[in-house]
Amino acid sequence: MDKTQRLFSIMDALRRHRRPVTAAALAEEQGVSVRTLYRDVQTLIGLGAPIDGEAGVGYMLKPGFFLPPLMFTADELEALVLGARWVGAQPDDGLGAAAKNALAKIATASPEDLRDRINDTGLWPVAVWTEKKPMPVLGEIRQAMRTEKAVDIAYEDEAGRATERTIWPVQLAYFEGKQVIVAWCCLREAFRNFRTDRIAKLTLTEQRYGKRRAILDREWRESWIHDSHYSS
Repeated sequence: MDKTQRLFSIMDALRRHRRPVTAAALAEEQGVSVRTLYRDVQTLIGLGAPIDGEAGVGYMLKPGFFLPPLMFTADELEALVLGARWVGAQPDDGLGAAAKNALAKIATASPEDLRDRINDTGLWPVAVWTEKKPMPVLGEIRQAMRTEKAVDIAYEDEAGRATERTIWPVQLAYFEGKQVIVAWCCLREAFRNFRTDRIAKLTLTEQRYGKRRAILDREWRESWIHDSHYSS
């Protein structure tokens, strides 16, 4: 990798981190010495890159910094197209439309017009060829997670038993053919999984989660790891 590519790679790495990342970690990721990394960062700062950082703490981009469009490698472009097409094949119309719009923005905002390349990658997810039925509840669940507002649902379990519950959605998993909500169930006072095709009715409320979603997510992951460990 030449120096110019390395400088772009460092900027990409800094964009991925929301908190300061150490010079040692960046150097290891870039495959260079810490001394070389220091020199590269100083070069970027000299070129006007708004990088904050100090020895022993780490580096990060200043908030609000916008990088101009960069060229995409063939692999990066194919990954974006395939991912967007997979999203567009899901029964979440809101995300599907957003994926198409995102590709259009990428195509026209790049230094070269990528529309022909995007249309000719030859990569399609299998789900594209299956018929999909829109599920508005998916957009409502995503809204609940963004705003951290509770959701009331009428739900039927595997045996057909109907219950009404208030849940705090934490994660939404998109499997092929079905979607599953990971949520804190106020009725059971525990984390539960809910299949979206078993939700008979869903109502967004103005009731705030009892905890921040980030905390709930961490607690769910810890409980999942604990349960997996003891069930194996």
